Amino acid sequence: MLRRQAYKIGLLSSYRAPIPIMVIGNISVGGSGKTPLIIALVNYLQDQGIKVGVISRGYGGDASQMPALVNVDSLPNVVGDEPCLIVSMTGAAMAVCPNRQQAVTTLLDAYPDLQLIIADDGLQHYALQRDIEWIVVDSARGFGNKQLLPTGFLREPMSRLEGANVIYHERLETGAIFNNKDNDMLPLANRLTMHLAPDKLQYLWQPKPTDSKVNINTPERGSQVHAVSGIGYPQRFFDTLDSIGFEVISHPYPDHYDFSLAELLQYRDYPIVITSKDAVKIRALLVEYTSKQALSDEYEELANRLWVLPVTAVLSDSCYDNLDEQLKTLGIQSDPDISIKTT
Repeated sequence: MLRRQAYKIGLLSSYRAPIPIMVIGNISVGGSGKTPLIIALVNYLQDQGIKVGVISRGYGGDASQMPALVNVDSLPNVVGDEPCLIVSMTGAAMAVCPNRQQAVTTLLDAYPDLQLIIADDGLQHYALQRDIEWIVVDSARGFGNKQLLPTGFLREPMSRLEGANVIYHERLETGAIFNNKDNDMLPLANRLTMHLAPDKLQYLWQPKPTDSKVNINTPERGSQVHAVSGIGYPQRFFDTLDSIGFEVISHPYPDHYDFSLAELLQYRDYPIVITSKDAVKIRALLVEYTSKQALSDEYEELANRLWVLPVTAVLSDSCYDNLDEQLKTLGIQSDPDISIKTT
C-alpha cells in the first residue's frame, strides 16, 4: 500500500493515457475468472458500438519481441496464451508488453480511433493511471487467511477493496456466495456478480477434409474423461466438468504451463478435456507439428481425443448498469440504436 500511496502523491511517476483506461484485476493469487470477464466486456462494448482495445503484460510470451500487437495468427509463446484467447474470441485490437505505457502507445499508434482500453491484470501496476477499476473476487475461495504473500495468497490487503468496483465470481451450480462472520463482502443487494457458464464441448483439432479421422464422437455425460488444466485455479475447471455430468480424472498443472504433445500421450483410454486457455497452446503445437510432417499414428490418436470446454462469463445486469454509468461519466456513449445487453 505504501507503493500505491507513493504513486498517488507523486513520489513515483505514472503514465496518463490519452484515452480512458479500465483495469481488470484481483488482489489474490490464482485464477478468478478475469479472462472470461474481459471477453464478455469486450463483446458487450463492441455490441454497443464502442471502440475498445485491450492491453496485457503478455505473460508466458517472449518479452524480447514486445511491445507487440496481437492478431488471430499470433503465437502464444510470443504474445502469451490469454491474449491469443481474447483476440480469437473477440477480434479486439490488442497489444502486449510488460511496460503498460509501451503497450498503450503501440495500440494507439495502430488504432488511433479507440475510445477505451481495458488493461488485463494491471491492478498492481500503478505506473499506469486508470479511470475505472474492477476487482474480481472468487466467492468460492474467499480470502483464505486474509494475509499477504507469502503467508497468505493476497497480493494486497483487503482494505484495497474499499470504494472499489468489486465483481463477485459466484458458483454457477449452487448460486453460492461466500459469506463469513466478519462480513468481508458487501451485502447481497449491493453486489456486482458474475458466474461462468459452460458451453458444449468442442473438438480441438480441425483436420483437413481429406484426412481420415476416427473415433471423434463427442464424449457423453457420465463417461470418464481426463481433465487437464494449466490455469490459475484448476479445481474450478474440474468442478465444472463434474457438475455437468462427467466422471473426472483430474490432472492439474501450474498456471500458464507449457504443455508438449509428448507429455499428453500419457493420458490414454479416455477423452482429454482442456480449458480454452490451454487449447490455444496445444492447438499451436499441433499446427507447428503438421507444418513439418503428417501426424504420426500416436499423435493422430491423441488429436482425436482432445476436447475443449469453453466457458462464458455471465454478468448480472447491475454490472452492465454500473459500467454504463462509469462510461457515461467519462463521456463515452454507446450507439443509441444498439441496446444489446448480455444476461
